[in-house]
Amino acid sequence: MGGILIVEDDESLSRLLEKKLREKGFRVDRAFSGQEARDLISTKGYDIVLLDLRLRDMNGMEILREFSKTTSTKFIVITGYGDVRTAVEAIKSGATDFIQKPFSFDILEVSIDRALKEKRLEEENRALRSILLEKDQEVVLETKNPALRGVMETVERVARTDINVLLRGETGTGKEVIARYIHRTSSRRDRPFVVVDCSAIPEHLFESEIFGHEKGAYTGATQRKIGLVEIANGGTLFLDEIGDVPIQVQPKLLRFVETRSFRRVGGLKEIKVDVRIISATNRNLEEMVSKGEFRSDLLYRLNAVEIHVPPLRDRREDIPILVKFFLGKYKKKIRPETMRTLMNYPWPGNIRELKNTIERAALLSKGEYIDDNICLRTDSESLCPEELFSKLPSLEDLELMYVDYLYRRLGSVTKVAQVLGCSRRTVFRKLKRLRDRNGDLEEGSLPRFAPDVN
Repeated sequence: MGGILIVEDDESLSRLLEKKLREKGFRVDRAFSGQEARDLISTKGYDIVLLDLRLRDMNGMEILREFSKTTSTKFIVITGYGDVRTAVEAIKSGATDFIQKPFSFDILEVSIDRALKEKRLEEENRALRSILLEKDQEVVLETKNPALRGVMETVERVARTDINVLLRGETGTGKEVIARYIHRTSSRRDRPFVVVDCSAIPEHLFESEIFGHEKGAYTGATQRKIGLVEIANGGTLFLDEIGDVPIQVQPKLLRFVETRSFRRVGGLKEIKVDVRIISATNRNLEEMVSKGEFRSDLLYRLNAVEIHVPPLRDRREDIPILVKFFLGKYKKKIRPETMRTLMNYPWPGNIRELKNTIERAALLSKGEYIDDNICLRTDSESLCPEELFSKLPSLEDLELMYVDYLYRRLGSVTKVAQVLGCSRRTVFRKLKRLRDRNGDLEEGSLPRFAPDVN
């Protein structure tokens, strides 16, 4: 069985609890002060901490707030001075349970069993997700945030069905990660997961990329091309940035969503496929519908189940988990005061911005800690000039860096083209140049553009 730490300055009660818990087979340690408890939790780690709130040197609530956010330890608060307000504060701060003195050991035993089951379930979920997610996955789905927990509960339910799902959320919140998780926990897990980046496909090529074309369908179509929906047959089709689908293609996409059948460009044969459709957007589709930029019937078909992914600023308690995850491969550390700074920063670029910030700092740091190389924007436009110009980039490098920055921030080729005052085709060409140079397509993903076949 796992270990339990008793943090209680009443010697007789502490000794009695230790005796009874050892009889149940638990490994038990005791601490009589807040500082002693901090040292033990930091160095040894425990499954459960029985925490008194009134300690010799501090309020136990400080320990609860500090470690419930950064460890998987379950905290059961035990106090003789509790009231409803204190209980609510303790639960909000991360306590699993709240027990008032005096109490029977049977009540405590039930609380410990419940906490251990909850901890075991969380560990099993983490193990399952680590197997299901790709080894280079950019975001962990572990969370302490109630809103994201609710999202994941919905995700678990819809994954067992074939219902259409629309993921909504700001750029960088991890919508594609959730889409992949739905696929990998569904019955289609052994079939393809095909990503269609709707914002990166030029308008005049969209229909051909999605549905494919026959040889001779138009000038330059020298061979038959299999579309992305056909490649996804049996698996999951992920329509990323669905709001960027050209309006003239939307009727054909609607028909496909309704019937799961289509014709290649220039073809007469009706082709039927079996795919699960997941869409994602960071745009206000209802506003686009009112402006005539998006079909209402297509929206209704796509959002049979709608899931809102919260921005990072609304789940700040997950920042320590994410930082630890991103730092893992670099074997670097971060100081508590810097972590507090990261938790107070608004993260307009969400998890993607946090990942880039941590990995950049880890690469630039020569020592054990990354703190001195953390670079946060003081506003949405500022950059770190020392970092930007340290490698003396060429004009082409600067141009591509700016296009990359705009695309990561805006999440849409159309929006980038509007900012730069150029065509979508120009933006698409520069993004392709970035991809060719950096090789930033995710390992294990199927190609985002359909292949030519003879």
